[in-house]
Amino acid sequence: MTHDHDLVLRPTAAQISTALNPPPGRNGGDLVVETLAGLGATTVFGLPGQHALGMFDALRRSSLTYVGLRVENNAGFAADAYGRITGEAAPLLLSTGPGALTSLAALQEAASASAPVLAISSQIPTAGLGGGRHGYLHELPDQAASFRGVVKSVHTVRTQSQIPSAIAAAWKSALTAPHGPVWVEIPQDVLLAPTALPVVTAPDATPEDLVPRPELTAVAADLLSRAARPAIIAGGGVVRSDASGKLLQLAEKLQAPVVTTFGGKGAFPWHHPLSLQSWLEDRHTTDFLEDADVLLVVGSGLGELSSNYHTFKPRGRVIQIEADLGKLESNHPALGIHADARLALQALLETVPERVDAEAPERVRTLLGKVADRISSQELTLEQHVLASVRRALPAHSPSFWDMTILAYWAWSAFDPQGSNHMHSAQGAGGLGYGFPAALGAAAADPSRPVLAVSGDGGALYSIAELATARQYDLPVTWLIVDDGGYGILREYMTDTFGQATATELSRPDYAALAESFGVPAVRTTPETLQEDLAKALAAPGPSVVVLPAVLRMFAPTHLGTS
Repeated sequence: MTHDHDLVLRPTAAQISTALNPPPGRNGGDLVVETLAGLGATTVFGLPGQHALGMFDALRRSSLTYVGLRVENNAGFAADAYGRITGEAAPLLLSTGPGALTSLAALQEAASASAPVLAISSQIPTAGLGGGRHGYLHELPDQAASFRGVVKSVHTVRTQSQIPSAIAAAWKSALTAPHGPVWVEIPQDVLLAPTALPVVTAPDATPEDLVPRPELTAVAADLLSRAARPAIIAGGGVVRSDASGKLLQLAEKLQAPVVTTFGGKGAFPWHHPLSLQSWLEDRHTTDFLEDADVLLVVGSGLGELSSNYHTFKPRGRVIQIEADLGKLESNHPALGIHADARLALQALLETVPERVDAEAPERVRTLLGKVADRISSQELTLEQHVLASVRRALPAHSPSFWDMTILAYWAWSAFDPQGSNHMHSAQGAGGLGYGFPAALGAAAADPSRPVLAVSGDGGALYSIAELATARQYDLPVTWLIVDDGGYGILREYMTDTFGQATATELSRPDYAALAESFGVPAVRTTPETLQEDLAKALAAPGPSVVVLPAVLRMFAPTHLGTS
């Protein structure tokens, strides 16, 4: 009797010939790029360094497209965005020690946002591994330890024969729900040594499905079928698993209003009659969700921003579908379903009966009216006008990438992304400098459409060097820099808390002139001309910069009990 696990695919004569006679002039770096190509990678990001030169030399013998950034952290942000846009694991090639460590903040954002990034770093020579103090350049006692608390998995290679298996295992880890960054490190001598190993073809690295337990989805379906006031919170897990269509079907079947988290922007149509949009930092929305007798939370851990700074206290039953086991019931007791959002929503669609609730759309309209009245009472016309101008200027299917800046905080709540997977920000980890390099990564993934990056002047200085990257690769990214002379949101926080701000004011360059010095067209605009200037920049080929000098304010918070 032959069992499936006994079957072995027999190589063809051509494959045998190639394996027995590999091309000359290859090294360990070739095994890296061959494995990546075999897994389906087409584009890699990174920055060369002395220990990693074996990988970079091998790139010229491969079909992979290389996009080199000027700072490792920015290369990580670009890979993060590429992973979000394509759903593929984005390879990130780095060097040992300082180069590797400089990527940590970007990898933390990728972990928080479940973006699949495959970081491959060099290491000191094999003889130095093990924690001794050998004095090698870039040496760390345990480089991998610096990444274990950030990435999903760590893979250390010690011989060339381990390279394909380690990279394939990392690839599988990155793309198994929840997606996330992974770490592979390979010693310098392993990368540089000539190899007689066969050319790597197509390793098997199929991600595992995270299937919901049927008894749990049966209980969830029963709760939802008997609910009088069901509601849904849709998080980033819906976007990452490409489950927006199934969410729409389920919401309509249940007549359940849906609010999207800031990381889940676009998971539900903005103007749908059941859409509560994204006003999570609003007490009216918090009250609405607390009033639900059954609350379905899909792809969100209900963290600080998604719970109105932990003031949200649900009174009804909570059903939480979450692929990240660490987030499951971490903030609220729930019927926890550890599963990929797409598979769990499909299971619910197949079991919940259709529910009739003619009043649900009216409750949604009432809630949105209360939110609008609260915002309009605060005299924030400038801010609303600027955000509306950006929305009108940005083509409907173009993605946007937002740094940690006041306009982005507005966009989290008030910006219509006009589709799933179109709006992205660094709200997962909250680090500065994300917007522009991430937009470059998205443009590398799909250069056929313009991409928008939005930064404040403080965040812009984190990634200003990438203007050279944008020009070198002629990437269609328009960078909107809102120049308010400092760290605007921190200025507000400190003034509100202490009566005055400290360490928030910045000396900064003439951003338009600086962009021009890189060969990137730039324009200074005003709130009145922003829409026209931004639309022109987005319509022009290649990179561009639009500078808006403006001091914007945030709408008043509701979690402090003052409004």
